[in-house]
Amino acid sequence: MRTLLYLLRKEFSQIVRNRLIVRAIFILPLLQMLVLVPAVTFEIKDVRITISDGDLSQSSRQIASMLDGSEFFTVTGYAASANEAAASMSKGECDVIVSFLPGFEKNIITGTGSVMQVTVNAINAVSAQLTWAYINAIIRDYSMAMADEAQVVAGQTFSPPVKISTRYWYNSSLDYKYYMLPGVLVILVTAIGFLLSGLNMVREKETGTIEQMNVTPVRKYQFIMSKMIPFLIIGLIELSLGLIIGRIAFGIPFEGSLFTMFLGATLFLAGLLGLALFISSFSDTQQQYMFIAFFFTMIFILMSGIFTPAESMPAWAQNLNIANPVAHLMKINRMVMLKGSDISDITPELKALTVIALLFTLLAVLSYRKRA
Repeated sequence: MRTLLYLLRKEFSQIVRNRLIVRAIFILPLLQMLVLVPAVTFEIKDVRITISDGDLSQSSRQIASMLDGSEFFTVTGYAASANEAAASMSKGECDVIVSFLPGFEKNIITGTGSVMQVTVNAINAVSAQLTWAYINAIIRDYSMAMADEAQVVAGQTFSPPVKISTRYWYNSSLDYKYYMLPGVLVILVTAIGFLLSGLNMVREKETGTIEQMNVTPVRKYQFIMSKMIPFLIIGLIELSLGLIIGRIAFGIPFEGSLFTMFLGATLFLAGLLGLALFISSFSDTQQQYMFIAFFFTMIFILMSGIFTPAESMPAWAQNLNIANPVAHLMKINRMVMLKGSDISDITPELKALTVIALLFTLLAVLSYRKRA
């Protein structure tokens, strides 16, 4: 135990002397929280619409006005023909074309059914689907209003057979920042734990200081633990700073227990640091380590469900995610922060992180080549 304490004191002294790490500890969470949380969003706003009105009727103008009055859409122009509207989209001047054919209002009045065309730029498939959903909702509201008006004129009353009352739980305001911040916190902890810890060990290889440790009676597990514990503590400090910034800057709610969240983060960091030290044992230069770490980081983050639900992935990808520590912490953070989940709710994730932590730590110890 005394040997480990001496090693930890040495590691903390080296970290404090490294100005890059010290600056990263305090500046990185501030920048990531303030830049990524409001910037990374799937919310659709200010979608540009070009109207091609071949009917020039009151009904077509009403729909165009409803679209322009929505917070999601902006009517940027009117086209005299379908070809002119298509050219506008080809030039990138609009994202959506709404076309009204001649006789649009007449067909509504006669009840024969009217058709309008909506052309959506689908280069970004997710944005296109959301845009169509918003437009479809506006058209549906207009159709229902017209049906109610026709029944009133005819002296009839209509009561829908089913009344739907919508209630959103856990994020009642549908604020996308509440969904993104727990994920950004995971990226923050991953960057600190995975990159800095491995680079720190490889840097000692390059400078030759690790060879001095190899000729001492320090045991392999003591050496690995001395490399893991400082960055585990730093990672938890980063998580704390991120939570504070999220609360002050964005008013992010926290419904669960700090102990539960930090328990998951501790297991996550133990596994991630074990993997980092395992990779660094085979890396001779910092460039080699950065290349390998970038490969794993991209896979971990993109498959973690930070942008889209992991449940929407193919079955084989979901099976691979069992070994993805980022995916487990992503789920823990969102469940604890937004739902107020306790340990019993996240037991599968905690068990998976425990296995990952033990496995990667064991690999790190076994792969460290100590020559005494």
